[in-house]
Amino acid sequence: MRVRRKGHPVVHTVTDAQPSLSEDIRKREIAYVIKMSIRVICLILAVAVPAPWPIRLLFIAGAVLLPYLAVIGANERAAGLPSPMDETESNQNEIPRHRREIGS
Repeated sequence: MRVRRKGHPVVHTVTDAQPSLSEDIRKREIAYVIKMSIRVICLILAVAVPAPWPIRLLFIAGAVLLPYLAVIGANERAAGLPSPMDETESNQNEIPRHRREIGS
């Protein structure tokens, strides 16, 4: 964070800029597709390849656990990006945050 000196404006540089939200989402989407593709490959290998049971169990474990890991990774925001519930900007036309649920 830059400190404002008396009489001097705050100067922002390009290196201070955070990655855009669309860039962050794109990276998470690519990682999700890669993990789910590996899951499909594990599922096909578990069914189609004649392998010993320990190896098949490894493929089955990959097919079962990778969706969970893919979703967790896809929902994780990059470090330094503001959270979607950031309170820094207030819009007076917005419903108060404590009243957003249906039926309240």
